[in-house]
Amino acid sequence: MLRPEFTVVKTVTLANGVRLEIAEKGPREGTPVVLLHGLTDSRRSFEPVWDHLPSDWHAIAVSLRGHGASDVRPALYGTPEFAGDIALLADLLDLAPMVLVGHSMGSSVVLQLAADRPDLVRAAVGVGTFARYGDKPALRAYRDGDVAVLEDPVPDAIAREFQLSTLANPIEAATLEAMVRESRKVPARIWRAALDGLLADRFCGGIPTIQVPVLLMWGSLDGYATRADQDLLRSALPSAQLLVYDHVGHALHWEQPLRFANDLADFVATLGTARRARLAV
Repeated sequence: MLRPEFTVVKTVTLANGVRLEIAEKGPREGTPVVLLHGLTDSRRSFEPVWDHLPSDWHAIAVSLRGHGASDVRPALYGTPEFAGDIALLADLLDLAPMVLVGHSMGSSVVLQLAADRPDLVRAAVGVGTFARYGDKPALRAYRDGDVAVLEDPVPDAIAREFQLSTLANPIEAATLEAMVRESRKVPARIWRAALDGLLADRFCGGIPTIQVPVLLMWGSLDGYATRADQDLLRSALPSAQLLVYDHVGHALHWEQPLRFANDLADFVATLGTARRARLAV
């Protein structure tokens, strides 16, 4: 769990009026690393890795609109809207250029923002990244089946089955229970709206324009994002690195949090000290 003596959890209001819940730690002059969760998760998705992150980072875990304790008032929940919020957050907290890390849906937000606002993004990390959603029949069937008839409050069984489907190996019981509770917080209408936003594949067009360094982290037993997705992304982004976690599922940062944090730190270390140099001017 996040340790309160090192972490501040707060709500910030963006210039568009949307309120986002964030967890923040580390020195303001440190490398800004912003972490974005997957569908129906929250900033708590990164609790298993949080204490393993380098202490000199300015780390920020975000609950995207409609998730966690963030604003549920907006009508739109597509990748452009999520990305627009993160751009405003970067302006509010002076984070540019930032390292953006996203899991699943969050990785699509990362790609969207890296394409739309390269001035804000120093590097992009995708965890369990999709090249497309609309070509996944099982995902469409899930939206048109279980999610179409979902009502509030979201049943424990639905949230639990969804979270378990992201795993190939057991994780700590406390982590699983926390993420089931976070999924149940998300109103049924936002489950539908966010899935509709993903299935529209609005983020895809900008992928070939991305110029910043990209790291793709993928589990070989991922039941959602496929190896074909990783290969498509690498063909569009020839300089992208791919790290494969053998025998690990979609939520690899839950299954192997220490390795994930170390791999992420190694990647960020290759980027140099541009942030500190910019602040020193």
